[in-house]
Amino acid sequence: MMEKMTLKQYAVKHKLSLFNVVKMVKSGKLQSETVEENGKEVTYVLPDASKDETKHKRSKANEPALSNEELKKLVLSLQEEVMRLRHEMDTLKMSMGLK
Repeated sequence: MMEKMTLKQYAVKHKLSLFNVVKMVKSGKLQSETVEENGKEVTYVLPDASKDETKHKRSKANEPALSNEELKKLVLSLQEEVMRLRHEMDTLKMSMGLK
């Protein structure tokens, strides 16, 4: 099994441009994971699953996978993230003299 690799490492290994790898991640053709390391967000390409597993995962995507409690927790965490990002934007605007 392959280890996860950065977008750049994936591009070099598969002889693709970084731009094309980013497009593939954004379109969902490649599974990825974003992790914060040293204050920066780093996107990793996850190991390729077999085609059968990918098809199986797509067919399950239509089924409700999360319970109400899980959805409520997810919504709360997303609301907290939005508040944090808004605060960060306000701080940046203040430091730039835009506000």
